[in-house]
Amino acid sequence: MHPNLQTAYSSTLADSRQKVLRNTYALLGLSMIPAVLGAIVGTNLAYYFFVSPIMFTVGFLIATYGLMFAVEKNRYSSTGAYLMFVLTFVMGLWLGPLLQIALHLKNGPALIATAAGATSLIFLVMATIGATTKRDFRGLDGFLTTGIIVLLVCIIANLFLHLPIFQLIIAGGIAIFSALTIMRQVNLVVEGGETSYISAALTIFVMIYNLFSSLLQILIAISGNNRN
Repeated sequence: MHPNLQTAYSSTLADSRQKVLRNTYALLGLSMIPAVLGAIVGTNLAYYFFVSPIMFTVGFLIATYGLMFAVEKNRYSSTGAYLMFVLTFVMGLWLGPLLQIALHLKNGPALIATAAGATSLIFLVMATIGATTKRDFRGLDGFLTTGIIVLLVCIIANLFLHLPIFQLIIAGGIAIFSALTIMRQVNLVVEGGETSYISAALTIFVMIYNLFSSLLQILIAISGNNRN
């Protein structure tokens, strides 16, 4: 290839990847609006998952994974973006029970703010590393695949075991997994491995959601039963 053509091609490719990254961040930011609205609604609903946590979890998984599948099926059309807004609202709604638990603590609002602040900081750090580093992160894929399988097995097992310390370990594992996945996903977009900003935004949103909920669970456990 002629040097000038190669330079022009490389520049066009880089611009295309940056556009995907910009659109990813834009959709991610917009998706936070229905998520927050869902969380507000969720904190004011009466939940019955305390009676049947297994049914609550099964219902949540069916709803979220069904919507995720629909988003992915439409990842190259505007329909995918609209479906993602529905998904983020539902996920915000299902965050309600955890927020209710936190708000029953005297320092509940502070715990929620701390979890949100820590989540934002971790996202910024991991996204920056993913976007700017020249390191090859492909070797991380196998670790993440194994990690999600192990975490899912542990989550299902603890639905029956009900071990608080095990739940904290799981929450810590999810937080680490989520942070690494954010870094990998951003890096994948920058390297051209992900061409759909909808898919990229979906993955990052789910990881931010998991990161926030895990950190909040840990903070609630550390704070003890200091209820109002």
